[in-house]
Amino acid sequence: MKKFYMVDDVVSMLNVSTATAYRIIHNLNEELKQQGYITIAGRVPTKFFDQRFYSESQEANGRIPV
Repeated sequence: MKKFYMVDDVVSMLNVSTATAYRIIHNLNEELKQQGYITIAGRVPTKFFDQRFYSESQEANGRIPV
């Protein structure tokens, strides 16, 4: 089980460019830093990514994250 998603994972999951995937990871890592977490450039924790992009509450309501 993966603990981190890397750029290639984000590219394939979201169907975005590599540059966009890096920007998404960077933004998510900035959120984590503000919460006091240590981050690794180019990687984002799977749990945090899944929570931000595919939360269970959105799935339960039939909403698709945009």
